[in-house]
Amino acid sequence: MVSNSFLKLTAVGLATAQLGAAQTYTKCNPFKKTCAADTGLNQWQLNTDFTSGSSAFSKWNTTSGSVESTSLGAKFTISEQGDAPTIESDFYIFFGRVDVKMRAANGTGIISTAVMESDDLDEIDWEQISTYDSSIETDYFGKGNTTSYDRATTVDVSSPEETFHTYSIDWTSSRIEWLLDGSVVRTLEYANAVSGKNFPQTPMRIKIGIWAGGDPDNAEGTIEWAGGETDYTNGPFTMYVDSVNITNYNPAQAYKYTDKTGSYTSIKASNSTSSTNLGSSSSSVASSSMASSSSSASKTASSGSAASASASSTMSSAASLSQFCFVFAAGMAAFAAGIFQL
Repeated sequence: MVSNSFLKLTAVGLATAQLGAAQTYTKCNPFKKTCAADTGLNQWQLNTDFTSGSSAFSKWNTTSGSVESTSLGAKFTISEQGDAPTIESDFYIFFGRVDVKMRAANGTGIISTAVMESDDLDEIDWEQISTYDSSIETDYFGKGNTTSYDRATTVDVSSPEETFHTYSIDWTSSRIEWLLDGSVVRTLEYANAVSGKNFPQTPMRIKIGIWAGGDPDNAEGTIEWAGGETDYTNGPFTMYVDSVNITNYNPAQAYKYTDKTGSYTSIKASNSTSSTNLGSSSSSVASSSMASSSSSASKTASSGSAASASASSTMSSAASLSQFCFVFAAGMAAFAAGIFQL
């Protein structure tokens, strides 16, 4: 006889599979074929204030629906069946930190998301299910692998649909941290993701949006995961994003996959006059030092020189990141005098 707990686990698994299919897509998967290089963020930090008007979207593309700037931030609204307003960055980052200050949508079955995703379907998620006004989920995928459903965790949060909270992801080559209002609530080590096989490690875009997991047309497992069917007559359902602050640990104009392994060691970062394989022995990424760097960077977002100086002092044990040095050399020479040896 099949137990109720087994049936529930199966339903959750089906929901997760449906969710993965809904949110993960790629125009060209470099895990399977040769693709064009990804456009990189060629600066250390980018801060977006979505209360500042339409100019705030200059580095973001609206990929579904309509999103507008308001006094509360970017407004994402589901008014009727089929709505799923979404924006994504027009650049990729290669290891870094993303801070999203948002107020999740209300209603039943509405999913408010902040997602990082790569072309080969590596993914790191924050997902708030509107049915449950005291929690939010963290999740991740490696190369779109949905063969198991034990990756998601639930984090307690106070009134996410009435209160703005800052949801952060700090991502390095050997660990991922999820932070809620500055406090670490989950850590994933590289070795604990099937010995790195399922560890997200390739250049990612940032995607933000809402969708109806409780839509009556969705699979039963998805609706159950979302906490029930969405009644659109109770709408509209709105999420607000006040701001997004991004720190890119490897600034570059482009990131190129040099093979089909899907490993961070295969990624080559390039600018107009130089290129560096960031996974090479002379330019590897060290996660423990990156953690210190990102913490410092988040506290000194308004001062590029202060963040850079802190990064230099806390990364002395890491191998050289020549690409990073290239980006900072011109702008910071007067301040750093060539000390950015990461």
